[in-house]
Amino acid sequence: MTRQKILITGASSGLGAGMARQFAAKGRDLALCARRAENLEELKAELTATYPSITVAVAALDVNDHEAVPKVFQELSEELGGVDTVIVNAGIGKGYPIGGGKPWHNIATIETNLVSALVQIETAMAMFKAAGRGHLVLVSSVLGNKGVPGVKAAYAASKAGVTSLGESLRAEYPSGPIKITVLEPGYIESEMTAKSNSTMLMVDNETGVKAMVEAIEKEKGRAVVPGWPWWPLVELMKVLPPKYTKRFA
Repeated sequence: MTRQKILITGASSGLGAGMARQFAAKGRDLALCARRAENLEELKAELTATYPSITVAVAALDVNDHEAVPKVFQELSEELGGVDTVIVNAGIGKGYPIGGGKPWHNIATIETNLVSALVQIETAMAMFKAAGRGHLVLVSSVLGNKGVPGVKAAYAASKAGVTSLGESLRAEYPSGPIKITVLEPGYIESEMTAKSNSTMLMVDNETGVKAMVEAIEKEKGRAVVPGWPWWPLVELMKVLPPKYTKRFA
């Protein structure tokens, strides 16, 4: 099934902006939201100039403003004439070693990546139930498969929660008009990974996002992206003793 109208959160840069560009090239109409409204307007101008046949709606949204999420989703849906797919992508990569005296970094990561993701999921699922169809895409991470020490501990925990929510929804909606996809990106070039000390197996934004978009278009239930070499590495991570997971930090 081709989903024509796609809403992406966290779309002002990184993976969100990358997905917007690739979906625009496929002729999809887009509803884009993020905190940085100026970046969204620039992206909208770029996409509509390059692909004049598509519709691009943008709105400022801080996903931690939980009351704003359903309002903005509804406004964007109305502007686009409905939404077929919601991609829960907004997230941050803050972190500090647990017990190191800066708990607010980890709290912010859990709040944005997990609690606010749940608010977006609740909103999207309510919209899809009302419409009788839809495709929910959750952007998790390969690090959601295993605890990771140090600064990425809270990030890994937040993404494990996102993956678990996706698995729960896949069990609840195993077939039918509402589809659930959980994406587990490896290290893909973005603003977030630029702040990371790890460059292991990093792929460029275009390559990584292409794998994400392909998995979304195929409506896979779960996809590690890019598949090679990350799929076998994820299976290895699951069985590694905890002391070895620092290699992925």
